[in-house]
Amino acid sequence: MKVTGDQALVKKINKSIILHMIRTHSPVSRAKVSEMTGLNKATVSNLVAELCGQELVTEAGPGESSGGRKPLMLHFNKMAGSVIGIELRVKQLKAVLCDLDGGVLHERDCRLDAHDFPYVVNQMKAIIAELITKSPASPYGIVGIGVGVPGMVDENGVVLFAPNLGWEMVDLRSILESTFAVPVTIDNEANAGAQGELNFGAARGVRHLLYISAGSGIGSGIIIGGELYKGARGYAGETGHMTIEAEGKPCSCGSRGCWELYASEKTYDNSNLSLPARTTTELVRHALDGQEDTLRHFSTMGEYLGIGVTNLINSFNPELIVIGGALSEAEPWLGEPLRSVVAKRTLPYHKQQLEITFSKLGSRGTMIGAGFSAVMHFLGNIRVTL
Repeated sequence: MKVTGDQALVKKINKSIILHMIRTHSPVSRAKVSEMTGLNKATVSNLVAELCGQELVTEAGPGESSGGRKPLMLHFNKMAGSVIGIELRVKQLKAVLCDLDGGVLHERDCRLDAHDFPYVVNQMKAIIAELITKSPASPYGIVGIGVGVPGMVDENGVVLFAPNLGWEMVDLRSILESTFAVPVTIDNEANAGAQGELNFGAARGVRHLLYISAGSGIGSGIIIGGELYKGARGYAGETGHMTIEAEGKPCSCGSRGCWELYASEKTYDNSNLSLPARTTTELVRHALDGQEDTLRHFSTMGEYLGIGVTNLINSFNPELIVIGGALSEAEPWLGEPLRSVVAKRTLPYHKQQLEITFSKLGSRGTMIGAGFSAVMHFLGNIRVTL
């Protein structure tokens, strides 16, 4: 296939590359940008001037001199606009207002008492409207909204199937875009969490990552070669529904013995358990007090997490696994049993140079990652594949 591009497209690509370098290496000199991108200094200077005119880049200085006049340093203007990142959970809606570099400016959450779509979308609209009023004055204002949902999402922002919510074929993006008149990105919540960790958390610079979102369900964001892997039709990562018990408990997805029935917050719904609370946040407080039923349950959950993680390690051979989502709050009690199971069950060569850690962004990872997707849409993250 012949691939061609006119001068305007080449300029747009180069401008995107330069902006990306400034965003990720700020503060940085023009000469360094030229060196990192391979673009000549005149091209860099011209395109930087345009980015400054668009208020996406600012100059300050001076920087270190290698001889001669000290250079002015380029900074990404993270306050040129703001984005809203949302995580839709089974029992809760959480949202953040972020600057363009993932910094959290405001945070809101509300409890969800039902899953029917009209109710949830009204709650979502209310929390978005509130955060919009909190956004600081900026050249571009609110540039986008990113939403992470616990289910399968297509490229048009339609939620195809969210078994834990009982949703099918919900055109969430169109509804939010028509209400707020800004671009909206919708993705699986684990994919959003993986993007958050890759760009702002524990996985910076990692090429092969598995992000496990463990909360009201379990999903995985898969990074291969530094890129998010979505599968043939965009639905990869529904690992919470891999079977770990052949004749196990029935699941809302229609199968049985799914991983998330044994290693997520779904376990709290078992009426036979004598737990002192039914949320992770409350159980963490009891665990800190040494409450035995809580400690025992967290240990069991950690072992089941380890079983599923072992299956993924043997399948994907990652260099890093990050456990995120609501259960990352329980790291002190989940971590040891999880790692113990992995150490016993994983194939020996897969364990070499493998690290398992818990999210550095905590329960904010998916929200920040969803917001980052909206930022990339705004900045025009252009890629060319031959």
